[in-house]
Amino acid sequence: MADPPDRNTRPQSQFLPAPTRSIGEILLRERMVSIEQLKNAAAEAQKTGKHLGSALNALGYVDGTQLVDFLSRQYQVPSIDLASVDISEDVVHLVPKEVCERHQLLPIALHGSTLVVAINDPGNYHAIDDLKFLTGLNIEVVVAAEDDITKARTKFYGAREQMALLDDMTEQFASMDDGVETVQDEEVVDLAALEKSSQDAPIVRLVNLILVDAIRRGASDIHIESYEKMFRVRYRIDGVLHEMMRPPLKLRSSIVSRVKIMSQLDIAERRLPQDGRIKLKLGDGKECDFRVSVLPTLFGEKVVLRLLDKQNLQTDMTKLGFDPGELAKFKKAILQPYGMILVTGPTGSGKTTTLYSAMTELNKVTENVSTAEDPVEFNLEGINQVQMNDAIGLNFASVLRSFLRQDPDILMVGEIRDFETAEIAIKAALTGHLVLSTLHTNDAPSTISRLLNMGVEPFMVTASLNIIAAQRLVRKTCAECRQPIQLDRKACLDAGMTEEAFEKATFMKGVGCRTCGDSGYKGRIAVYEIMPMTEGLKEAVLQGLSAVEMKKSAIVDGLQTLRASGLLKMALGLTTIEEVLRVTRADDA
Repeated sequence: MADPPDRNTRPQSQFLPAPTRSIGEILLRERMVSIEQLKNAAAEAQKTGKHLGSALNALGYVDGTQLVDFLSRQYQVPSIDLASVDISEDVVHLVPKEVCERHQLLPIALHGSTLVVAINDPGNYHAIDDLKFLTGLNIEVVVAAEDDITKARTKFYGAREQMALLDDMTEQFASMDDGVETVQDEEVVDLAALEKSSQDAPIVRLVNLILVDAIRRGASDIHIESYEKMFRVRYRIDGVLHEMMRPPLKLRSSIVSRVKIMSQLDIAERRLPQDGRIKLKLGDGKECDFRVSVLPTLFGEKVVLRLLDKQNLQTDMTKLGFDPGELAKFKKAILQPYGMILVTGPTGSGKTTTLYSAMTELNKVTENVSTAEDPVEFNLEGINQVQMNDAIGLNFASVLRSFLRQDPDILMVGEIRDFETAEIAIKAALTGHLVLSTLHTNDAPSTISRLLNMGVEPFMVTASLNIIAAQRLVRKTCAECRQPIQLDRKACLDAGMTEEAFEKATFMKGVGCRTCGDSGYKGRIAVYEIMPMTEGLKEAVLQGLSAVEMKKSAIVDGLQTLRASGLLKMALGLTTIEEVLRVTRADDA
């Protein structure tokens, strides 16, 4: 590294012009704020310790995006969207976290002896001086929104701190594992000792770190599992489980008990399943809920925590994975004044997200919208949500009956599990209400067979159903590292792709990078099978045709199957053939 420059020498960068006025003076001169607003923002900045630009944005005087664009033009520096930039951790840690926090900046790239830095105030020459003195590098600046800088800083510096703590704690705990703990059915539980051990500072820190690390990695579930000679923690990320750590066996009772205490469960009960909930505050007023399920197994209790992060809830129907034509069909069905919409698929296939996005679309001040859920995963403002409780007789059927006495317009039933619930839901759909619900079936046509097997009459099915949407989730190729690839023609044709589609396709695959954890995949997208109840399909139902025959009839009417939807996304480079084959079945199978 070069010798540090004289601290009194201001860096002269081609990106930094002469203006030395503050942000406030510039905005005032350009009449983007008034003197009164500037005074209020200055008082807010002094009180909270924020930068003036941040205070102006927080008070609503200046839009954040407008501020970034304005500063970019004023200082003749590029603006940048940090969410779309692949930043190396090695570059980030060239600058101490404290310096980044003090000056609200983040190093994002290193080109030779020049460090590129994202900053929310390009006129902060003191920050440039500090960086040049600390690193001995030339400094170029780009302007970014303060919120984006804060999120990126938390992501990079927080991740390293968490991993260091996890590694340190794992090493400390490893020395404690000097034997194999066994659990017997009739084991006597020392409740006081168990509660005391679960409150030990290392155990509390370890459990907290597991929860926070799972959020940071974008996990949907945490599995804490006990085996005869092993205790492990796994995260489900983008639908696939990954082993993250193996704490010593001696800690399993303490760790499980700590989770039980956090979710207000009975730590003395180790023979029966238990369900609870944890609410974790993440800072900046954000919260994340964990739905906790504890299950007794042969060698101890298994804990599964489902992450319910409202920040990650996608309710924009255009971003769920619908193809344009299929989205038009689905929207047409949910905008009908009455009838039933069913979303089907296995657990974890994204049914709840699709239903919530439909409810968000329908949630208007003129409509009375009520839901019966087990459990209520996310709170939706303006919608009356009811949590099921079978222990006191509060089930889907009883709540649905009560809804019909509440002057309803739109109803959502979390799941149709039995004939009673199905019958009430269908009658509601036939008497002027819009009903949305889910079923666990393999595809759209088999949903009709499932309803018939429950005992619903065919004529009631055809009269009430508007549309059935079957869905699955496939992993998306990582946008940062995906590259074009060539696929075997025969393999694609065998999977169901046509010759014409194969010739036009652009196949992509992720090679692995830091962003995707070297998996080649980042995020998930839904594939849909949208089946409106056409006249041909209604006739097939009334004739008592099988699910296979109904599927053939629906394909004639234009049904795009799950496999076809997956192949279309593969042809666009959004996913891979391995993912499509993993989650969908061949149409002739």
